[in-house]
Amino acid sequence: MIPWMKTRDYITSTAVLVVLMTLMLSPLTSLAQDPNNEKNITEQTLSIIPVEHTATWAIEWWLPRHEAKLNEIKQRNHDIDLVFLGDSITHNWESKGAQFWSKYYSHRKALNLGFGGDRTEHVLWRLQNGELDGLNPKLVVLMIGTNNTGHRQDPAEATALGIETILAELKQRLPHSKILLLAIFPRGAQHDDPLRQLNDEINAKIRYFADNKNIFWLNMNHVFLQEDLSLSTEVMEDLLHPESPQYEIWAQTIEPYIARFVDTPRYTQ
Repeated sequence: MIPWMKTRDYITSTAVLVVLMTLMLSPLTSLAQDPNNEKNITEQTLSIIPVEHTATWAIEWWLPRHEAKLNEIKQRNHDIDLVFLGDSITHNWESKGAQFWSKYYSHRKALNLGFGGDRTEHVLWRLQNGELDGLNPKLVVLMIGTNNTGHRQDPAEATALGIETILAELKQRLPHSKILLLAIFPRGAQHDDPLRQLNDEINAKIRYFADNKNIFWLNMNHVFLQEDLSLSTEVMEDLLHPESPQYEIWAQTIEPYIARFVDTPRYTQ
């Protein structure tokens, strides 16, 4: 943080200005500049204003986890080839998915930057406060947005704009890294669940952020669903977070991308 920035208000206003300038300069297909977009950018700023997580249940652990990740990066001498970035679903690679993280990623210089409860604006704050500093990973696996849906029920346009802003931030900070953008996982028991439908609306928008050169899109949601598109509690007991076996399915599904970008020397990519 720059020493002369004394107040949080100044930092926030400056961060918003930077984000908006980045969006205008980004070659991504910007929702903010889409004349057919029903909501203008001023109505969507919550999803793109970088902020710390201040929910009462997160205060005791969220910032300490951020500091711990900064220390981990330093202790590992910034030697990271693979980054997972997201919310509690990604965070849970350290609990429900721990055995499969060890199996698939411990030898691949992987770093887990998943934080429970995060929305797009929290990811932006973390990225702007050191979590990528000094890193040059080969691949970033990004999935975020279901908490924008669940906690605030943001319009799909707003969440998509938040994800687009994260992609612009990643491109600026990690110009040589590839990004695997995952569809937000399904939630709710049935295909007509309102929150499932909202996630599907977001996915329908963010898929177009992929250029198949630096940003790659993967919708793997079918691996979690029954033929009738229902979601079983055996797959996700709370109809939101995958159970332990699903983490191996997740790993196996994205393995072609991991093998292509992480296991291949940089000069051949």
